[in-house]
Amino acid sequence: MAGAALALLWSAAAHAQAPESAAPAQAQPGPDGLLPDEMYIEADEVIREDETGRTTAQGNLEIRYNDRTLRADRLVYEEDTGVIRAFGNIVIVNADGSTEYADEAVLDDDMRAGVVLGFAARLSENVKIAAASAARRNDNIQELNRAIYTPCEICAADGTPKKPTWSIAADKVVQDKKRRIVYYRHARFRLFGASVLYLPLFWHADPQAGRSSGFLTPKASFSDRRGFSYEQPYYQVISPSADMIISPQINTKIAPFLNGQVRKRFYSGDVDVRFGYTHARDFDGQGNEIVGTRTDRSYILGRGSFEIDEKWRWGFTAERTSDDLIFDKYEVGRVYVSRGPYVADDRRLISQVYAIRQDERSYFSAAAMTIQGLRPEFAPGDQVARGENDRVFPVIGPLVEGHYELPGMVAGGRLRVHTSAVVLSREQSQFFPEQRLPGIDSARLTGEVDWRRTFTSAAGVRLSPFVNLRADAYRIQDILTGVGSATRKDELGRGLATVGLDLTYPFFKRSGDATIVVEPVVQLAASPDAKQVVIGEDPVTGEPIYLNEDSVAFEFDETTLFRPNKFPGYDLYEDGVRLNVAGRASVLWDDGRRANLLVGRAFRTEENRVFSERSGLRSESSDWIVAADAQPVRGLSMFARARLDSDDFDIHRLEAGANVYNRYGNGFVRYLTDDFDITGRKRENLDLGGEVYVGKNWGVSFYGNRDLNEDAWVIRDLGVFYRDDCIRVDVVYRREDTIIGRLLPSESVSVRLTLATLGGTSDGR
Repeated sequence: MAGAALALLWSAAAHAQAPESAAPAQAQPGPDGLLPDEMYIEADEVIREDETGRTTAQGNLEIRYNDRTLRADRLVYEEDTGVIRAFGNIVIVNADGSTEYADEAVLDDDMRAGVVLGFAARLSENVKIAAASAARRNDNIQELNRAIYTPCEICAADGTPKKPTWSIAADKVVQDKKRRIVYYRHARFRLFGASVLYLPLFWHADPQAGRSSGFLTPKASFSDRRGFSYEQPYYQVISPSADMIISPQINTKIAPFLNGQVRKRFYSGDVDVRFGYTHARDFDGQGNEIVGTRTDRSYILGRGSFEIDEKWRWGFTAERTSDDLIFDKYEVGRVYVSRGPYVADDRRLISQVYAIRQDERSYFSAAAMTIQGLRPEFAPGDQVARGENDRVFPVIGPLVEGHYELPGMVAGGRLRVHTSAVVLSREQSQFFPEQRLPGIDSARLTGEVDWRRTFTSAAGVRLSPFVNLRADAYRIQDILTGVGSATRKDELGRGLATVGLDLTYPFFKRSGDATIVVEPVVQLAASPDAKQVVIGEDPVTGEPIYLNEDSVAFEFDETTLFRPNKFPGYDLYEDGVRLNVAGRASVLWDDGRRANLLVGRAFRTEENRVFSERSGLRSESSDWIVAADAQPVRGLSMFARARLDSDDFDIHRLEAGANVYNRYGNGFVRYLTDDFDITGRKRENLDLGGEVYVGKNWGVSFYGNRDLNEDAWVIRDLGVFYRDDCIRVDVVYRREDTIIGRLLPSESVSVRLTLATLGGTSDGR
């Protein structure tokens, strides 16, 4: 029957065992348009032999059944036995998208079990499996004989066969989809076609499975600090919503160290906890144990976040360590990353608990937190750095913030209401830590109203008047009087206000294939004299010492130039009459190239000594602010931001960098110089790194961080790597030159291996 197309109910044609009443009346068609157990056959010729119960189909044959599609040159179906025989160029496309190929196949009437010859399959992640023969027991079990497994390409660009970069060959392979495991008997690992390892029994996770227990890629390195180090992570699936990684680190020069991670997902959120533990003596940068008793050494890096409803969520972070240098000594990665809404400075850990409510018009948060400092500190005459004194860090809690924008317009503009409250408890004074004097305890309550309206003229001039009103109430205890450890307390309130106007007037011009935009920006703001919170007097200069818990890390740059109150926190407040001006220019090309430049500064009617010397904002005319970024060609981007002296244009602070990528490699460079950072020291650093590709597969990687102020390298990495579509091998040499506490300069060599489908390192290092 040429060009025949038959749709029939398989249960009727094949005398299915289930009665018709078993089929649900409300069954819906599947993706192929067929109801459950309904089969569609299409072929150039279909022959039905009623006497023998045999159906033969051939010529452009295609069968669809239960979300499976089978194509072949010829097919014979025996109705009595329920056996399907397929011959020639067989292709089976499964419901999950995987594809199987064979020369000849014998299947049951569900196309779920059978035996095939000349078997091959292409699974997810480009995995290929081939075998001389395969036996499919059911949907979950499939056996292959004389098989090979690889995720690598097996054909060159011109279509000719090529040996895969790596593969696993075995006498027998069993794919168990239920257990999500692939077993191998007499397995041989081949690298570029050569056998490099033999295992009588081997298994790994099924690449079609999302999560499966098993060993992860190990990490190996050699350094003069730890000797030879080998870390073997093991991944354990505890339940559909929980898993764990146990990763023991074995070292030849120092005691072993155990890393671990536990993750658990709940209906409303998840918890992720990393930890590490050892029982050992401390050691120096050369791996020499320091005299002393063995003790427990550990760390925890945990987080959790939960949704209460569509507006509320709460969470926590838990970050603590027994040793300030434990992460450096055992090379623990991904330590100083954001795990919650509040983030500590570099080399500091923060533990917090918080609750947040947010909708379209309002935001509310309440939190409490503590901080552990890990930065090394050198006192005059010290040969070894001491750890930070955590007693000078305040315990913060509660910290409450609220914001609400009223619906509709108020006096033609938008009106926002802000609230803030915080309580800080500090055990020791941060000003005289060596004397162990009492630390200041403070509490603040703030209410604020902010109004702004925008007018835009037909010529394009935009005018935005604004008003800000604020009230603060403070209670401060343990204020040092300057006489030994004697203290006093104080309570005060203050009212603050700022009125101002923003004015912008952009000019546009079209030139060739580019758009040029030039925009002058002016901001005028005025505030009555603010009542600053004074907690003491500098014994040398006699200048007042202000309470400043939330604006210590303040930088004057293009992001703060047009803030009516340039202090980011609440304790300090900018008052007086000031004028902030800048010119912005942009060139935007149609092909995506761009360039931007901003030059600006601030003026005030009188000097404001609330700003620090290093801020560049004390005098009547501030330092100059310059910021630029550009993408002149595809694959290259650059940026620079600087603060220049108001009189002689000397650079007080400069940060610049560039990123580049093309078919020859990628890289970056960063430069930073600062006359006085927040610690009062000059800082100058150079940071650079990247990869250069040598040929199609080989490359060289590099990274360096140089302290130009000390004229010394902090870290230097140099590596070589091989990569293709299914493997990457890195060999990296690292030298750390700086002395951190008891850690002397060290050298190490590490090997990083990433195999497609079998994974890379578990912690991203």
